[in-house]
Amino acid sequence: MTIKALRTPEERFSVLPAFPYQPNYIDDLAGFESLRMAYIDEGDSSSENTFLCLHGEPSWSYLYRKMLPIFTGAGHRVVAPDLFGFGRSDKPVDESVYTFDFHRDSLMRLIERLDLKNITLVCQDWGGILGLTIPMDMQDRFKNLIVMNTAISVGETAPEGFYQWRDFCANAPEIPVGGLFACDAGPAVSVMDVIAYDAPFPDNSYKAGVRRFPAMVPVEPTMDGVEHGKRAREFWSKDWNGQSFMAIGMKDTALGEGPMEYLRSFIKGCPEPLKIAEAGHFVQEYGVEIAEKALVHLEMNNK
Repeated sequence: MTIKALRTPEERFSVLPAFPYQPNYIDDLAGFESLRMAYIDEGDSSSENTFLCLHGEPSWSYLYRKMLPIFTGAGHRVVAPDLFGFGRSDKPVDESVYTFDFHRDSLMRLIERLDLKNITLVCQDWGGILGLTIPMDMQDRFKNLIVMNTAISVGETAPEGFYQWRDFCANAPEIPVGGLFACDAGPAVSVMDVIAYDAPFPDNSYKAGVRRFPAMVPVEPTMDGVEHGKRAREFWSKDWNGQSFMAIGMKDTALGEGPMEYLRSFIKGCPEPLKIAEAGHFVQEYGVEIAEKALVHLEMNNK
């Protein structure tokens, strides 16, 4: 089935001084042959360790620009895809295309296509809502976890801040993507960063995913993704044997300290989190400290 999608012109990404990485494209993912996915693949391709960095809503792989060089500088490979609907990846125009399984399956097919192994999953927001449900079905590929401001959604009620965000996205005539990052991360985000976050979306027609994602979060028992979430909780609490590292942006009103401590209770062996007092939801904007301390904790700092 051919899915109608928009493709952001490459010139929109021509000025990214903080993100000098060349994109890779793949258009033959099994089940997604009509769509092109973009991903960054940096560092030592022969490294035995791969950091898989998954962004959320409404960001793209640019969000990991401060963490990526820390990981590659320690000798590791980093793969950071753009979810369909975001970044340089194709953007389906029909909002009904955007479902939990659509995005989960696309990530799993990418992992298989690139044959990623010894993966350290790095995730935040939807990168975790989706990503935390994947290792249970690919246990031989995952080794470690770095988790930030996210959740495993099983149909439970979310914090009030989430519902405010969901209502805003459902009703706002225009969602100012770059402005959201400026408001959330303050001085950690420059004017050029705001431009970079706006780059994937030349106009509102490109924002179907931005509008749709908040409504997809499984906060009711009958929603898509709930069963994946329940299985994921079981996996992380009982079957996970890897190392874990957690960081929390403490100013986040939706997925801050309370929800993250709740998540930590389901991750076997997860230590006390790193708390970033000045960070909000997009905690990767303070990612240098997170990446450096995570490498030390995971004993992967090979400098």
